Amino acid sequence: MARAATPAIAALVAAGIQHDVVRYHHDPRNDSFGEEAAAQLAADGYVAEQVFKTLVIALPKGLAVAVVPVPTKLSLKAAAAALGVARAEMADPAAAQRSTGYVVGGISPLGQRKPLPTVIDASALRFDKVLCSAGKRGLDIVLAPADLIRATDAVTAEIAVGA
Repeated sequence: MARAATPAIAALVAAGIQHDVVRYHHDPRNDSFGEEAAAQLAADGYVAEQVFKTLVIALPKGLAVAVVPVPTKLSLKAAAAALGVARAEMADPAAAQRSTGYVVGGISPLGQRKPLPTVIDASALRFDKVLCSAGKRGLDIVLAPADLIRATDAVTAEIAVGA
């Protein structure tokens, strides 16, 4: 059996979760990773709202993950409430990379070095399939939102603003 391309893909394979992997061209000069993915994946028929970005946030006692549609912004207050804490802020990128084992722009909610508490925006449930990073820039995973929630042991809440 071939080795999975990333830990995120390996985690889905190990869990027996049906998924597809899609590639898109990542321009190394582009640091708007989510927007780049959504724009490129539109050619495959996906709408930007079903392409999700993975954000690592800092809580009073550690890190967590918030997964929101690319065209939106994260409500840190709503994410903190969903995770049962008083406040949250964006994590330091270096700390996010150390904790997850992925580089910024390729952080996946799946297959992290140390699984983090995760909250996924409830809008994911409006779609049959959603996309998130496969753990590498230029690589996304397509899967059912219920499978993403199950695989990450996530809670869902309305944490995105400004779609």
